[in-house]
Amino acid sequence: MKKMAELPIDNTKRLSRWYFGGLASAGAACITHPLDLLKVHLQTQQEGKLSVTKMTFNIIKQQGVLALYNGLSASLLRQLTYSTVRFGVYEVGKQAIESPGNPAPFYQKFLLAGFSGAVGGIVGTPGDLINVRMQNDVKLPVDKRRGYTWAGNGLLRIYKEEGFRMLFSGCSMATSRAVLMTMGQLSFYDQIKLSLLKTDYFKDNTTTHFLSSLLAGAIATTLTQPLDVLKTRAMNAKPGEFKSMMHLVLYTAKLGPLGFFKGYIPAFVRLAPHTILTFLFLENLRLNFGFYPPTK
Repeated sequence: MKKMAELPIDNTKRLSRWYFGGLASAGAACITHPLDLLKVHLQTQQEGKLSVTKMTFNIIKQQGVLALYNGLSASLLRQLTYSTVRFGVYEVGKQAIESPGNPAPFYQKFLLAGFSGAVGGIVGTPGDLINVRMQNDVKLPVDKRRGYTWAGNGLLRIYKEEGFRMLFSGCSMATSRAVLMTMGQLSFYDQIKLSLLKTDYFKDNTTTHFLSSLLAGAIATTLTQPLDVLKTRAMNAKPGEFKSMMHLVLYTAKLGPLGFFKGYIPAFVRLAPHTILTFLFLENLRLNFGFYPPTK
């Protein structure tokens, strides 16, 4: 008897495992960390104007090339907490409300992304706090540097010197930003990719993943930049420097409306590659190590 021809495997139906997002984000962070460091430096400037190029040369001249990777351990800690949770909650939730060939409506994924971002933002705040402080350390005078040796050392010192609550300093701002970031990245990435795949011009390949993630990165940057500036300043502030969030807002507003978008270009330059690399890594993990939904 002749064997029946095997049906081609449809990779678009292959699903991600819940932890793929954290691994993909950590991999992307290893490449884009210097851009994130420059963004933090620009956001914490209150006076003067220093270009990205000049700031980069100043850091390298004063501290060496490796200073551009200052705080990398904190960045990895942040991605392995914040991104693992937000991607994990979103992926599990999406798989629960979707079925093969029947994607969930965009509004459901948009709301799910917001919830996922909120949970991830809370869990990832300590890592985010350490990340901001370690990156900003290189531009402080030697006698004022915190000198955390790595992320774990920073967490322990903050707990001992400033108390447990300080580990969640800026949590509300970080969580608000995480909600907008996850909405902009995950839900829009899914929707843009789905729209492209419905045409005759795109397949489930690197080109589609690249274009979808680039557009999602642009949307996410625009949504989150004002909150990102406020979050960075709140986390980098000394205890008692700002009496309330409104005090911080008014302080930043002295720079004018564009003060809330300080570091926008490096933020996009950092976020776009980070978003693209994250989704390229994620899609490769899905295509090579993902699973097919069980048939009912």
